[in-house]
Formats: sequence, structure tokens, C-alpha cells
Amino acid sequence: MDLETLRFAKFGQLDAAVTDWSTMVTNLATLKEDARDGLKAKAEKADWSGENANVTKGFVDKTVREFDDAHKQAKSLWSILKDTRDELKVYQGQLNDALERGLKKNLTVTTTGGGGFTVTMNIHPDRAAKGTTVPDHGQSDVTALRDELQKILDKATESDKTGSTALRALADQADLGFTGAEYKDRDTAANAIKQADELSALAKKKPEDLTVKEFDKLNAGLGKMSGDELFAARFAENLKAQGTLDFWAGLNDPHRAYDIGRERVDQYDELQKNLSLTLATASQSDSQGMTTWKRDMVELGSQPISKNSGTLGFQVMSNLMRWGNYDNKFLDDYGNELIKTEKKFTDNGRHGAWQHMGMDPLLNRTGSDSGSDPMTGFMRALSNSPDAATEFFSDTFVTKDEDHDFKEDTDGDGKKGMRELSNFDYLFEERDWPEDRNDKGDDSISGRNNMALALEAAITGHAAGEQPPENAPAHTAQQANLMESVVGSIADDPSRLSDHGYMSDSIGQIAAEYMPDIHRGLHPGESGEETLFPLAGSQAKLGETDITRFLYTLGQNPEGYASVNAAQHSYTTNLMEHHFRNPDAYIGTDPSFTQAQNLKAGIEAVATVAGEVEGTIGAGRAYQGELDGGAKDAEYNKAIETTSTLVGSAVGIGVGLGTAPYVGPGGVIVGGIAGTAAEEIIGAITEGSLRDSSDKVIYSNGQAMDGTKESTYKLVELAAEKAGQSSGNPSPHINATVAGAAEQGFNNAKSNVHDAFEGEGIPKQLEKKG
Repeated sequence: MDLETLRFAKFGQLDAAVTDWSTMVTNLATLKEDARDGLKAKAEKADWSGENANVTKGFVDKTVREFDDAHKQAKSLWSILKDTRDELKVYQGQLNDALERGLKKNLTVTTTGGGGFTVTMNIHPDRAAKGTTVPDHGQSDVTALRDELQKILDKATESDKTGSTALRALADQADLGFTGAEYKDRDTAANAIKQADELSALAKKKPEDLTVKEFDKLNAGLGKMSGDELFAARFAENLKAQGTLDFWAGLNDPHRAYDIGRERVDQYDELQKNLSLTLATASQSDSQGMTTWKRDMVELGSQPISKNSGTLGFQVMSNLMRWGNYDNKFLDDYGNELIKTEKKFTDNGRHGAWQHMGMDPLLNRTGSDSGSDPMTGFMRALSNSPDAATEFFSDTFVTKDEDHDFKEDTDGDGKKGMRELSNFDYLFEERDWPEDRNDKGDDSISGRNNMALALEAAITGHAAGEQPPENAPAHTAQQANLMESVVGSIADDPSRLSDHGYMSDSIGQIAAEYMPDIHRGLHPGESGEETLFPLAGSQAKLGETDITRFLYTLGQNPEGYASVNAAQHSYTTNLMEHHFRNPDAYIGTDPSFTQAQNLKAGIEAVATVAGEVEGTIGAGRAYQGELDGGAKDAEYNKAIETTSTLVGSAVGIGVGLGTAPYVGPGGVIVGGIAGTAAEEIIGAITEGSLRDSSDKVIYSNGQAMDGTKESTYKLVELAAEKAGQSSGNPSPHINATVAGAAEQGFNNAKSNVHDAFEGEGIPKQLEKKG
């Protein structure tokens, strides 16, 4: 900024702009509150079903978030604009004060071409009028004034430049809609950009030239700033896609980064995480630079990172995707290109690829695997991005018309035809996952385990390892279809899960959130089914035999068993409470039944299915007990004790009632139901305070099917009792009949498991007599 521009600047238009933005912030704050307290509140109370549960509800939620983001962005823009305006006014005042003080010392300032200026005498002593006294000054006064003015102009220039840069950067973050980035003042935004420039310069250095001090600065800076939108986008834009690959690959090349590796290799895992989180944040930006970065990264994925390297871009980048929530569109494009490369390298899935060899670099520094298989890191990225995960697993891997070896007998005539595989089919059933080792030398489980986490996100609609958010949307058709695929695949070949039991925590969580669908599948063909087991959104249509084989297999793993056990009891209790509160909700098969008779029939039907679920997973646990002589009982009991962390404090996980005003879309309990009967029962289970008639802790011995049966009866009876009390509509008559209904369900389970697994190995306790 030159002297005359600052000296004669008029701030009227800037003042008006600041005022307009202030008004905008106030108005958007009102709209934000109206959207949240009005639109969103009404949407949450509405009785959503069908497409409304999947589309309209989601649109409302997105609209409300947009208002919130708009307010945040407007407030940030106003803060930056106001801070810059205020500073420039201060600098203008300082400039004029300095000029006045110069005149008092007979010094004047004259502008020169190109924005420069000179300091000279205002009146030369030799030419002063007779009797005029000219103030004394020396060269030091000239120099001091010149330096003072230059400092003021430098600060004004910096203020103007950083303000402009921050405003442009913030506005560029979102191509459509609003970014939601929030900065309390101009300096915070400017500092983010400055930090990005400094740290990206370090990341651009050759690994052999990077010092320990610079490594520490880079690692600490990324750790601190990884969630800052302006910082992350600027950092990635400066580094560019190729530079990102070069940095991580170079750092993990012992021939190039020997010195830094020797001193800091134990911190590579932390840097990997910080870099991943930074790039995930950056990927959410729609700026021109980040649009280019994302496009280039996808294109570079299938190419060697350098002329002399056999490492592909996908292998490097996938290891920088294990943390953070990456942009869905980027993940979709990246996943499509990764699948194309996978098909090329495996000859459309005929054989494996990505095997880590002794001389290959370790691109993953977590110790869980080598990082050579790009699918492992990509699966972890999908586990944090549910929408992208749902889309990816639903996409086609090979069609029937492509050249591949996947065949199946679709009509039962004994002749196998070409099969179309989705990405789920390929990854879960057919892929030759490469052998790998962890840092302890043991077989790595990361590949399939990350796939299970990605499936958890894809099918539940929320990030893996997290509980359903409050007011979670109902399951979509795509999610329900994937649930059908998982259950059908495991039912078809239980070894797909039992041989990889570490996946059971994720599969168990999925099952827990599909309790309504599972219960409907175990109680098919009855009239009034939709009122007995209300369900919002799309239903996963599951066959009874498939559910039996699925739950039985899941019951063979402690974590899978505990998830289904807790979710079933939670679901049963909340569902009973729903019917006690709404005694006219279920209309049974007999049109002559009174309301009281229908309520009794409905509660008994719920108890019957509860017994069937418990009997099925109990049989799986008993079979595991036969195999290991009960050695895992302690693991099962420990998993049951910690179930509260799996089910969550809301306890209504997966209830899916979808009936206003008692529950919201997706089955979230509202209106005072959650935290009452179900929470009390689950708490008693996890605390080990519930005991059977022999004073044994509930479900303490998985081998004894009679003990499992008695535990189930006791809990179902307790559920009916507590649900009736909580609803204010208790019924001792109904309570007295639910144990018999649960027994019938338990016996159904024993028979179903025997028939479903006949000849495949079932617990001795389930062998048919006579």
C-alpha cells in the first residue's frame, strides 16, 4: 500500500459493507434459530415413513445445517472485514500524525513514482522569509520519519493483504452452499494461512534435507492445525497431489531419509495421523486448488510415484486416509479408480495382488500392517464416511458380460452361469486378501477388519465405532440391501465370519441396529406385522433360515454375542413399552379380539421372537463352548459387562419403532421412553446384579443351554413388568404369560438351528431326541 492511498483513503464504502455484513449476521442468526427450533423440531416430531423417512427428513436436516454454516461463514467474513477496516483506520491516523510531526520539524514528504516517497526540508533556511524561524532538524530526524512512515505502510500493507487473502480463501472453500468455517477475527484466519505456507514449505523439502527440528515443527503444527479449514486447504494446495505422495514416500525411504528416520521413526505414526487428518479436512474444500488436488490424486493413484519406483500412488495415499472424514465425492472417485486398478492387477479378481515384499517400503506406521495393500487404508477411510461407504459397496465390481471366473447356479438346475459381483460381493466373499504381518510378526488382520468397519458405516449410516446420533435418519434402501447381502453371505458360508471372528464386533453392531428387521424376519406372514414391529425407512427383508444361520454364527464370538444380546433386550423392552403405551397399536389375526386381548397377543409375540433370538445366539455360544471347553466363558461375560459401551446410554439402539410421538425417525426413543425400563434392565445385566433361580449371574454360563433359557425367561418377564410400569399401564396377567411365550421362541430357535445346520456341527444340547 502506497502513502497517498492510505493518507487519502475514504472508508465510507467499507463502513457500509461492514454494517451490511453485521446486519446479515444478525438476520442469519435469527434464521438459524428458526430453522433449528421450528423446521427441525417439527421434523423430529413428525411420523416419517417410506421415502419421507429417507429423503425429506434428510433434506430438512441438511437445510438446517446450511443455515448454521451460512451464519458461521457470514460471521467470519464480517469479523475479518471489520478487523481489517479498523486496523487501516488506525494506520491512517498514525500516518497523518507522523506527517504532522514532520512538518513541525520542517520536514515534508513527497511521493515518487511506483508508490515510493521521499522526506525533504519543507522550507530551506536560505530561502526562508525574513524574520521566519525554521525549526532545526538533523539527518537523524529525516531518517526517523522515513523509517516510521515505512513501518506504518508495511503494517497497513500486511493488514490489507492478509485481510484480502483470508476473505478470498474463506469464500473459496465452498463451491455450492456454505463452508461452515468459523474464525473469530482476521488474525486467526491470517495465521492459519501463514502456518500453512510455512509448514508446506517444510514438507516440500527433500527428506534428506529435512532436519529434526523441522520435522518436529511440521509434526506439531499439523497436529495443532489439522482441523482448521483454511490451514488444511492451503497446506494441501501448496504441496499439491504429487508433492503429497513424494513427501510421505520419501520420508519412508530409508535410503533418502536415513538421518531423520534414525532420530524420529518412532514418531512417524503420529505424523501419519496428523497428515491424514489435515488432508481429510482439506478434501472438504471446494476451492479451485483443492479441486485440482483431488482430481490429480485420483489420476496419480494408478501410476508409479516416480520413474524408478514400483510403488503406486494408491499405495501411498491410502495410508494417509486412515483418519478423518474425507469428502464423499473424492472417496467415490478414488474408490472407482482403485477398483479399476485392482481389476487390472488381479485379472478381474482371478488372483491376488499388493503382496508386501521384503524390500518394499513400510508406508503404514501404525504397526498393524505394512501398508502395501491400498484397499486396507481405503476401507478405513470409508469407515469414517458412511455415505461414501454405502455407495462404494453397492457399486458393481464385474458384470456378467465381463471376462471373469465367478459363476453361480441361479435357478437351481445345476448349471452355473456368469455372476455379477458388487464391490461387497468381491471384497467380502471372493478377494484374495494379501498376507501381511504386524510389527510383532503376527498375521495382520487389518485388511478384513477395516472392511468390516467400512461395512458398519455403510449399513448403519454413521461412522464405525460410534453410536447412532440423536435423531439418526432411517435406513435407506441401499443400506437395507447391503444388510440383506451381509446376512445372506454369512448364512451361505458361515466361515466368512467365523474364520475371521475379529469382524464380529462390527457385524454385531450392524445386527444390533437392525433388530426390527431381524424380528420381522423371524415372525413372518402374520397380519398386522407392520404394527407389531413398527419400522421407519426401508426394511431389510431377511429370511428366517438366513437369520438363524447368521445369528448362530455371530453368537460364536463374545463381542458379537454381547451386542445382539444387549440390543435384543433393549429392543424388546422398548417395544413392549411402546405397545403398553399404545394398547390399540397392534391388531392381531383374530378380528374378534378386544383391545386387551390384542395387547396380550402382541406382547406375547414380542416375547416369542425375543426367545428365538436369545436361543439362536445362545446356541452359537454353546457350540463355541463345546469347542473350547468353556474357556471363552470369561470373555463372553466380560463382553456382556461392557455391553453398555456398545449399546450406548440411549439404550434404544436400533429400535426402529418410527411411531410418533414416542420415537423419532430411525427409531430414536423420544418423549420420555428412553432411559426408563430398558436402561434399567441393561444396567442390571452389565452390572451383574441380575441372577437366576440358582443365584447364578444372568448368562454367566454359555455352555448350559438351560441356564441361558432361564436367563432369557427372567429378563423377558422383567421387561414386560418394567415396560408396563413405565408406561403407567401394568398388567400382571400379561406378565404371567410372557415366560411361556419366550420358552416357545427358545424351543423354536433350537429346532431352527438344528434344521439350519444339520450335518454342519451344532451343540449337543440341540440334538433332536427320539
